[in-house]
Amino acid sequence: MERVGIIQMTSGPDIEKNLDFIAEQCVLAAEQGVKLVLTPENAVLFANREAYHQYAETLGEGPIQLRLSAIAKQNQLTLIIGSMPIKTEQGVTTTTLVFSAQGERIAQYDKLHMFDVDVADGHGSYRESDAFCAGNQIVTAETNIGTLGLSICYDVRFPELYKALRLAGAEMIVVPAAFTAVTGQAHWEVLLRARAIENQCWILASGQTGTHPCGRQTWGHSMVIDPWGQIHAQLHEQVGLLVTEIDLSHSQQVRQNMPLTQHSRFQNKLKRKPKS
Repeated sequence: MERVGIIQMTSGPDIEKNLDFIAEQCVLAAEQGVKLVLTPENAVLFANREAYHQYAETLGEGPIQLRLSAIAKQNQLTLIIGSMPIKTEQGVTTTTLVFSAQGERIAQYDKLHMFDVDVADGHGSYRESDAFCAGNQIVTAETNIGTLGLSICYDVRFPELYKALRLAGAEMIVVPAAFTAVTGQAHWEVLLRARAIENQCWILASGQTGTHPCGRQTWGHSMVIDPWGQIHAQLHEQVGLLVTEIDLSHSQQVRQNMPLTQHSRFQNKLKRKPKS
């Protein structure tokens, strides 16, 4: 059994305030013996295009990444930052960063699927591609508790990605998110449970929640789902820390009893990045 922590937040444009909240929750997690902590999408900055581009950091450089590395090291846990803006030659990406318990960045994943949709809420139209450029690699990482597959929010609607992560050896897959209240109520739980069942993986999902300073409303309901598709633990709309234990041997048993990958008659054709 391995103890994991999920941080649920209502992030805003104040980076220091967001970082302080993450640091506080990681201290609480470490006190409870947690080995791996996940934060939501846009955890360190929840704002607009101008702010994302203004505060984007080059990978491996900048005060935000330095602080995150220190938080992981000080608390001796793997810290997964759901996403933050990273500056590249092609533009700005929204990127998951994984820091080891020693404070080293061991993996990064640029969100593949941009949320360019119309939603029947107060915001109305979302065009993520106006702020970010999409990634082009599938990423797994070796952590202190097992092999981790990386995804972000809107990715959860594309099962091909999760199948590729499973085939790449993922035992658990993270889904940091900022689901809208409307789409979250309709689809969040069912999509997460489907991805767990299809791939016989643990799903660790961390959501933004509540009304943000920019006026956007997000769904929350962070949860951990086991490889049989059962909700193992969850929060609802409150901010804070969810701590639970997962048993990776459960995945092995489910896969042995129902060998989906052996029965599948489809070939996986997605490229993937080698394990970090």
